[in-house]
Amino acid sequence: MTDGSFEMIAKTLYGLEDILAEELTALGAGNVQTGRRMVSFTGDKAMLYKANFHCRTALRILMPIARFRANNADMVYQEVKRIEWEKYLSPEKTFSVDAVIYSEDFHHSKFVAYRTKDAIADYFSERVGERPSVRLSNPDLCINIHISHKDCTLSIDSSGESLHKRGYRTTQGEAPLNEVLAAGMILKTGWRGASHFVDPMCGSGTLLIEAAMIALNIAPGVYRKGFAFERWPDFDRDLFDEIYNDDSSEREFSFKCYGSDISPLTVKKAEKNIRSAGLTKYIELQTLPFQQFTEAPQPGILITNPPYGERITPDNISELYSMIGERLKHVFTGYSAWILSYKDECFDRIGLRPKHKIKLRNGDLECEYRCYELFAGTNKAYKKAEGERKKAAPRAIAEKQNRKEMASGDYPKRENKLKRPSGDYPKGENKLKRPSGSYPKRENKLKQPSGGYPKGENKLKRSSGSYPKGYRNISEP
Repeated sequence: MTDGSFEMIAKTLYGLEDILAEELTALGAGNVQTGRRMVSFTGDKAMLYKANFHCRTALRILMPIARFRANNADMVYQEVKRIEWEKYLSPEKTFSVDAVIYSEDFHHSKFVAYRTKDAIADYFSERVGERPSVRLSNPDLCINIHISHKDCTLSIDSSGESLHKRGYRTTQGEAPLNEVLAAGMILKTGWRGASHFVDPMCGSGTLLIEAAMIALNIAPGVYRKGFAFERWPDFDRDLFDEIYNDDSSEREFSFKCYGSDISPLTVKKAEKNIRSAGLTKYIELQTLPFQQFTEAPQPGILITNPPYGERITPDNISELYSMIGERLKHVFTGYSAWILSYKDECFDRIGLRPKHKIKLRNGDLECEYRCYELFAGTNKAYKKAEGERKKAAPRAIAEKQNRKEMASGDYPKRENKLKRPSGDYPKGENKLKRPSGSYPKRENKLKQPSGGYPKGENKLKRSSGSYPKGYRNISEP
């Protein structure tokens, strides 16, 4: 079913395609190519497991099994029926079909899903006299059909439940931020834990939790109860256990994530989610309105998702966003402040000039994600300092290159180069040899001491055949 190298498609949210491509490349995926709300790539079974387990900005990982062109649902039925379904399904198993349609020829995605289901059922009925059953929740095989104009792609969904459902959320507030969007927002800034993280309107704590996970490099899949590929007939339990239990890439986080909200009830919800994620050591919460902020931890970055759209009345927008701008200017000097919002009128009230503008979608809303560089003094003085810094950059690069050349033996003209003893080195050797074993082996990644997790850390560990409490071994009947 998944032998050798094969094509896969990772679905994501609009605006996060580049971040997802970077994640997949870092995992070792091949032929990584971005599309609209998707990234295609190639890899083996291990890569499929890693993509599901490690990618923070993927919604699901699909494995295409057929491509064809069709003008109507009956043509879809005929093409689906041609597939050798014994490779993926058997009569005693269950399946579900999800259809995504972007076409003038197809008007009802549910009807396309219905005809696809009929084709699979009829395929088995005509050959063995039995057919697999349809189950909408937790089926053995999740099938996805995507139609763009007349181009149809039939895939098997390896994720099952959307990957944004991490598994740590026990409660949520009004209009919670999607976990994939939250992670993408943080990764877009370039922040990886090298400073404090502040969200002064934290809601149920999604940005704080995703930030702490990024800083510690904890895989987002560690909290999930399972993935759809674990029900596949060729599921390799030992291989997945090895991926699941490998914590060699996790790292220390020497700063803190600070969150606050005006509502005590909302802060309590955030506390529950943070405790469920086992991250209480790294996140501090308080009930505090944004307008009462008087100091900010240094150094730091601010990322927040203020109320907008239906979450706030037009009469309150002006007051809220004017207050945000005032607090940013007076309290968060030296910060990069990133704000996700909905309308230009919201950003206009902040009263600051953005350095970056990024288009994103939050649910059905077309939003913008803006960065504000907060500095002391006037904008004119800041621009002057930036200009001097840019002028100094080429000189610094040239000096660095000179030092590099001198270290390698390529001395500039008129350099008083010391001569080394004749005959001690092989022909063409330009640098002194160091004694074997006189230098420690270079480490490429930080290793966390065994047992170094704080008390209460919800770090799930699982050995072969051993699953955390509440984990349902879905491969067993």
